Amino acid sequence: MQRVKCIAVTLFLAVLSFGAGAHPHSFIRLQTQIVSENDQFVALKMRWTMDEITSADLLYDAGNAKPGDEIWKKLAAEVMANVLGQHYFTEVWHRGQKVKFKNRPTEYGMEREEHQAVLTFVLPLSQPQPLTGQTYLISTFDPSYYVDMSYEKDSDATLPQTLSMQCQIAMHTPMPNEETLSFAQSLDKEDAPPEDMNLGQQFAQKVTLTCQ
Repeated sequence: MQRVKCIAVTLFLAVLSFGAGAHPHSFIRLQTQIVSENDQFVALKMRWTMDEITSADLLYDAGNAKPGDEIWKKLAAEVMANVLGQHYFTEVWHRGQKVKFKNRPTEYGMEREEHQAVLTFVLPLSQPQPLTGQTYLISTFDPSYYVDMSYEKDSDATLPQTLSMQCQIAMHTPMPNEETLSFAQSLDKEDAPPEDMNLGQQFAQKVTLTCQ
């Protein structure tokens, strides 16, 4: 499992470098669903689909394993450990305050989808949050922008049917200024943006959850 661990660590500590050139070096397609119980916001159900190059080594180690085989559990645990080390790469804001998460997901797993590795997990909030009359801002991103974590379509952020009459969800994709774009494109594979620049956050899509 040493090779698996190496791949998982490098991916989720955002130091992948598949060839020279501008950022990012790895791509993850996001899909997120709000999870509610008793008219409260309790979790995010997340699905991360990695690009084929990023997936290659993980799928190589999985070999011809069938869904549910032990190797998928081991792969998921290795990758999930590094996601947890980065606070799920996710922020939820409510009334100007950051909502805290529990230290462990309630469930997680990994699977193959053709030539891509897919990580799924449920990110639980530390405490249930009210929905009625509330607005939440949700974003998932790699702060360094080495890994592009983005939604392909607005419909990749969804509500369960039970909330469809009460709540609305909207996607905002930022448009960084020319200076920020030029800086990001100028970074080579050996470069790292200043931490206080929060480069990845400036490119992060924001999902707004608004409830009546």
